[in-house]
Amino acid sequence: MECRQCGSPLKKPGDFCLICREGNTETVVLEAARDRATLTMITDDTVIGKTTVTTAPEEGDLEVVELRNFAGLLGDELRRKRPEEVYATGNRAVIQAVREDTHYTFYRIEDESPVEAVLERRGDRALDVVDVPPAEKIGGSHTTLIGGRTGMQAIQTVAGHPHVKKVIPGPIDAGGIGSQSGLRAKVTRADDGGNVRMLLRDGSSVQENHVVTTARERELGEVVRADLNEALEEAGLQS
Repeated sequence: MECRQCGSPLKKPGDFCLICREGNTETVVLEAARDRATLTMITDDTVIGKTTVTTAPEEGDLEVVELRNFAGLLGDELRRKRPEEVYATGNRAVIQAVREDTHYTFYRIEDESPVEAVLERRGDRALDVVDVPPAEKIGGSHTTLIGGRTGMQAIQTVAGHPHVKKVIPGPIDAGGIGSQSGLRAKVTRADDGGNVRMLLRDGSSVQENHVVTTARERELGEVVRADLNEALEEAGLQS
């Protein structure tokens, strides 16, 4: 394959071009099992290549090293591509290890045909990306968050999604039922305009936060909601 920008030859399909410093892969879909994983590269809504990496799972103390090495090989493939986004499905331990190795933002995709599902999703939201730091998306008249640092982590996790425009913290209701489980966060069903709400619960306190998304209808808002709840679960904050 040649670079789509300058025509220089690439060692693998979709590699980042080191000559003109331009990317050739927009999206990678990672399908991970414990013993093998496939990365599918997508550009202009077209599959341009696939790579499969395998491992021999170990047990006990050896598993930690083996899993880290497996994740490192997958991370190397991602770094070769430098994609704009990564979707992942399958084994959570593998996905988490790759996330830690690469520091990419991963979006979960749960579908029997994940590549086809991602292609369909990309067509639905071609321009719906907000490329600003999470801190700049947080605003409103209520500046106090329940849960302290953990509450802020939940807010920033949601604000970090590329299809979130704004997170507006709401007032705190301290009249709920007490709980000893610590802070928990959940994103509720999208409204007709595609926006959602994130509920933070900490003990007897509840805070409802308005989340403005780039979705323009309920169906696409539900896609964003699923992503946000998955991100909160990965962060250990999901109720």
